[in-house]
Amino acid sequence: MACYGLLLAETNTVWLRFVDGRPVSALTTQFLAWCADKLWAQGKTALLMVWDNAGWHISHEVQAWLRTHNRQVNQRGAGVRIIACPLPSKSPWLNPIEPHWVHGKRRVLEPDRLLSAAELEQRACDAFTAARETHLALPKEVAC
Repeated sequence: MACYGLLLAETNTVWLRFVDGRPVSALTTQFLAWCADKLWAQGKTALLMVWDNAGWHISHEVQAWLRTHNRQVNQRGAGVRIIACPLPSKSPWLNPIEPHWVHGKRRVLEPDRLLSAAELEQRACDAFTAARETHLALPKEVAC
């Protein structure tokens, strides 16, 4: 299980979305679309996304999705533009969400035992006061 998170600096809140398995580009674009939709509903028009150099952030697929998404927002004149700001390599302290992750992990982890996936998800949502959302998932391919 993996977790995507977005820190809203304005309110110091964190949005979470979980995935079964590891983060990959197709799930990253789903997360970005979900964030853009939620921000648009709040009246926002832009998202400045501070990112490290994780493969699922800098992949060609994600970069192409961002270009297409922003082009569509510009053409429609509606929606949330997403501006990715990559961090220099090996500099996680520059990412504003990192202290939240560190403190959140301390509140979630159990030193005496491993947590089940459901327990871990619930504790993370509680630690960040985040709503539990459906997991992001890759569409199942249909055999012909």
